[in-house]
Amino acid sequence: MSILSISVVVYEIHVYTGSEPDAETNANVYITLIGNRGDSGKRKLHRSKNNKIKFRQNQSDVFYIKAISVGNLNKILISHDGTGPGSGWFLDKVIIKFQEGEEEAVILFPCDRWLDEYHDDGKMERELIAKTNNELKKYTKGQWRVLVRTAQDSPEPRQCSRTLVIYGSKGKSDDLLLSSQNSGYVCFRPGATDEFLIEPADVGDVYKIRVACDDLPDFEGWHLKSFHMEELHTNQEVNFDCSCWFSASEEDQVLVKEFPTVKENQKPLPVHKYLISVHTGDRWGSETFANLYITLYGERGDTGVRKLQNSLTTGEKYQRNKVDSFLVEAVSLSHLKKIVVGHDGEGYGAGIYLKMVTVTSENSDTEWLFPCWSWLDTHIGICDTVCDIKTIGKRLTSVSAHRQINIQSSGVWIMDIIGSDVDTETAPMQLTFSFYGDLDCKKLAVQISGKTTQVKVQVSDLQTHLTEPWHLDLLHMKHTGTNQEMWLMFDCRFKPNEEICVELPTFSADLDPLPVVEYSIQIYTGDKKKASASGDAYLCIQGEKGDSGKRWLNNSRRGPITFARGQVDVFKIKAVHLGKLNQVFFGFKSLKKDDWFLEKIVIKDGSYPFTTYTFVHNDWINKHSKKDFAELAIPLQEVTAASGLVKDFDVRSRGQWRMWMDCTNIPQKMPDIKVLIYGTNGISLPQRVHNFKNEPFLLNVGDVGHITKISFVLFNPSLNKGIKLLKLRMKDVDTKEELGFHPANRWLFEEDGSETVTELATVRPDEAPLKGMLPNHKKVKRNSLIYPLFGMTTGENMT
Repeated sequence: MSILSISVVVYEIHVYTGSEPDAETNANVYITLIGNRGDSGKRKLHRSKNNKIKFRQNQSDVFYIKAISVGNLNKILISHDGTGPGSGWFLDKVIIKFQEGEEEAVILFPCDRWLDEYHDDGKMERELIAKTNNELKKYTKGQWRVLVRTAQDSPEPRQCSRTLVIYGSKGKSDDLLLSSQNSGYVCFRPGATDEFLIEPADVGDVYKIRVACDDLPDFEGWHLKSFHMEELHTNQEVNFDCSCWFSASEEDQVLVKEFPTVKENQKPLPVHKYLISVHTGDRWGSETFANLYITLYGERGDTGVRKLQNSLTTGEKYQRNKVDSFLVEAVSLSHLKKIVVGHDGEGYGAGIYLKMVTVTSENSDTEWLFPCWSWLDTHIGICDTVCDIKTIGKRLTSVSAHRQINIQSSGVWIMDIIGSDVDTETAPMQLTFSFYGDLDCKKLAVQISGKTTQVKVQVSDLQTHLTEPWHLDLLHMKHTGTNQEMWLMFDCRFKPNEEICVELPTFSADLDPLPVVEYSIQIYTGDKKKASASGDAYLCIQGEKGDSGKRWLNNSRRGPITFARGQVDVFKIKAVHLGKLNQVFFGFKSLKKDDWFLEKIVIKDGSYPFTTYTFVHNDWINKHSKKDFAELAIPLQEVTAASGLVKDFDVRSRGQWRMWMDCTNIPQKMPDIKVLIYGTNGISLPQRVHNFKNEPFLLNVGDVGHITKISFVLFNPSLNKGIKLLKLRMKDVDTKEELGFHPANRWLFEEDGSETVTELATVRPDEAPLKGMLPNHKKVKRNSLIYPLFGMTTGENMT
């Protein structure tokens, strides 16, 4: 009787999340491999080998599963458990690679469907069939051999993986894990040359690579000696000059390096050190203790995700109204286009109010601007910890702010308008530029008849007229008298018969740009008989910093808008922030000469602190107007300000909070200090402080409502000196809401220990702390103990 030999196989599973909006998931994902010899059983895809966070949008994750061979692998079952908010997942495909015998098998399982109870057919499990049978294949075009040589003086390797990303003329590869397929073999030993086989997507002509090491505590460093790649089908060879150290030391941490391709008779691309400056905003609670990450994108690829580790600015990172600068080394990206910046939410006080990020490369006198003006927080603002920011341009950094422009002085602004080609056989294209300053607004009419136009500023009343689509790339402005210079990146497309208005803020070396905000416009038609009307309408918003210009609602030049009785129509426009609004100009042309009853216009300012302006008309718009358009000015009637666009919590709070206290000057004997939590619904019972060394302890606060302040009470008044308070934070166990506290003098019970009570006001990311809280010295006996009764006198909110 013959016995079938069954082997243990390592299955390399590549899971591709789709590019659809909200394709990512935080749920637990499971897979079952099925072949002609049985199945692997249900396995959890626990830890991605190439990404810290699994199953993100348009991302591929690699997992390894050891199992008894299932034979000819012909299908898989893949599912998730639906845990966490927004658990729906769009799976593009699964590719499984394994080696059984002498040759390697690569099998594709297409999916291209949702695993979501609210999308598609509502299923959260899919059975995927292999596109082809398990045909063992030899190496084909697109497979590369990678030779990595480690220097002799490199430390013995630890459990730290290396990843590779390849950039070429057609794009870039996924993160490719450099690991041995042989169990027990240790790579990257001193003096060793390791060989890896990779199969990236077709990236075209390779121009750079990025090599990264894991940030692990026991990583002692790695001395990379050389890196060589060979395409096995064409025998094309690519070399890189990459003799360098990777280190995880706090002082000189280098875990990511980029190397340009080295070719004969061709100069390699330069490697730049980019100075990245993070501008934390001037808001209450704007600081964060989380780790920030950034990716720069340019005309020549990206930097990959980089951790902003060591600030060149002294002091604690990411504090209120502070600028922290970091160096990131990468192969030149050419002109920058956008950044993706975010934080990991670690620690307390994770949310940050990010004003902007500026980036400059070494030996450059210009810097790129990426304004944000928003909270990166899970519960307020954009309700996310990651933000995608396009550049608005760059500015000179060497011109002093003291060289102000004198309107009466000599000198003019020279403009270079750079865009797509224009057909010179047709009539010249006409655009209107409006320039807003502290004193006035001027319009400049420009005729475009070539690729680049250089003009001087002058006033004209010509209207915009396009005969063909045209793309505006860049507006370069330079003042001949002061040498002030700026590059405005419009990156917008204009089409014939469309009214398009695009605004960008100007900026100089010492003048930061105003934010570009989205205004939500709600137009209320009255609930009266024959109040409805159809026609064309425009709106011009006026504020303390100028106006928005005429904005056609819903691009009405393409067709009329119907304003129905009792209906609210919502429109959105983007404009440079206008400050406090004071009136709106509204124009309307009825299609059928119908009268229209306009009740009011409500405008919501999308920038912090989220202000709502109400402009009441409450009257008919006269159909007998002699003008082509009935035009009217509506003054401001009411202003309301909200604390913020706060996200609703997914779960209810049980009143359990974790508290962190970081203190110095702590007595050797633990003092008996209790804390009371004050809220809009009452006061918590006193609870003992268990730790002063920045380690969390639990407080059962109960349902006290919106927490407004806390009080620390000393129950054994024997302190010879106060306790110095460095940091204090609270975090709700269920909702993850976070509270901060800014002590006035940084001491509990005064520096000399003479007091028995210290009160601190709550600081939320969206609110200023309470002001003018005074303790009452009245006392009451409770359960045979004496507790102070603290009243609260609330003054105006601090700004």
